Amino acid sequence: MLGALAVPVLSATGASAAPVATVATALPTSNCPSLRPLPYEVRTKALTIRSKATTKSTAVGELYRSHKFTVYKKSGNWLYITDRTTGAKGWVSGTYVYRYVRMCLS
Repeated sequence: MLGALAVPVLSATGASAAPVATVATALPTSNCPSLRPLPYEVRTKALTIRSKATTKSTAVGELYRSHKFTVYKKSGNWLYITDRTTGAKGWVSGTYVYRYVRMCLS
């Protein structure tokens, strides 16, 4: 659950009145660091899983658009993953994947 920012609102009741600050009520916030990281997702038609972090290495599997997965480590623009559907482990190019992000307000 995301929190809301409390922003003071100034109001005046006539030219001689001093401004009165009113603070909006903040929504409850959650502790974001305690939440699980959000998944990565394939944003191209198909993405090859490779045995090494290079395009010249052997293909060990393939992921398709909208497939979500977890990244275990990174090397430059390459991401080491395990495909839970097939069990294939290997490297994919970070160029064709996106990660969902969460913004926490406190």
